[in-house]
Amino acid sequence: MKQQTALALYSGGLDSMLAAKLVASLGVRVLAVKFVTPFFDYDLLKAPEAYCDEVMEKYGIEVILRDLSHNYLDLLHNPNHGFGKNFNPCIDCKILMFRTAREMMAEYGASFLISGEVIGQRPMSQRRDTLRVIERDSENEGLLLRPLSAKLMSPTKAEREGWVDREKLLDFSGRGRSRQIQMAHDYGITDFPTPAGGCILADPILSTRIAKIYADEFVIKADEITVTDIRFLLVGRQFLLPGGFWCILGRNEEENNKIEALAEEDDILFHMPDRPGPTALLRNAGKRLAGDSSATETLQQAADLVLRYGRKVKDDPGEEVEITGMAKTEHLLGHPLSEDLRREWMIKS
Repeated sequence: MKQQTALALYSGGLDSMLAAKLVASLGVRVLAVKFVTPFFDYDLLKAPEAYCDEVMEKYGIEVILRDLSHNYLDLLHNPNHGFGKNFNPCIDCKILMFRTAREMMAEYGASFLISGEVIGQRPMSQRRDTLRVIERDSENEGLLLRPLSAKLMSPTKAEREGWVDREKLLDFSGRGRSRQIQMAHDYGITDFPTPAGGCILADPILSTRIAKIYADEFVIKADEITVTDIRFLLVGRQFLLPGGFWCILGRNEEENNKIEALAEEDDILFHMPDRPGPTALLRNAGKRLAGDSSATETLQQAADLVLRYGRKVKDDPGEEVEITGMAKTEHLLGHPLSEDLRREWMIKS
């Protein structure tokens, strides 16, 4: 029989590893698809080859990275199955990933899909009825094999056609992990991640920031949001200055570097050239401030905010802040912003 190829949805968690390894052990070529969005694992796109090489070396799994960002941003406007406890559209997220994986099958010559889902393991997205809905709405009925719980479910095409031996599939259910851990040891996998939700949309604080945009309660409107906007929302301290200017401040060197790396053509950057302190960014402010009579006042407000979080000096003689992103590099002498204004301008999550 010709060897079959399957695409396995790969989260990087233990269950997805085991599902891929199990089906591969039955003679199927398995390609694991790792989806990323600004809400989970986006930084893997910085060095995709290194990530894929690491997974192959550690687990013997061939991985493909695929960016779902733009489709995901559209999904958040109105997910058909609603949100979880926070702003996490778990069911529609799964449907989007499975639908995209189905569309990728022809590209990779795959005959079916694999998922590491286990019946009853997660209360929202892994109930038996929900698993059927996900399969139906992603148009994958009969194509989606869940090998860890396959014996508790109806046979799929892969089983009916004899591509995999159903008797060698499993009957896992519930939230217990002992069988998975034993199975991992049998495969020689010892450094697997602990189970945890890695999606930022499930975070009660960060998801609130994003929800405000989609509710049109922020300076960035829902129909204008970009991947970079989302990435700025997830870093540093957030402020809304008078005039509707969105300002982001780094809290440490790592965040300062990230803000600088994310800055786009119309953004304005602030930092203190002579001593340590935060980098700040005014988002999409360059064109708005060019020729605006209030430009100097807005720049001064942002500069004073930077100084508010910089290292303090005795008697506050004033400090220079360097500004880049306008027509030319500028310098402003400023003083730390008052505590009252800092509190007033800070965006409360």
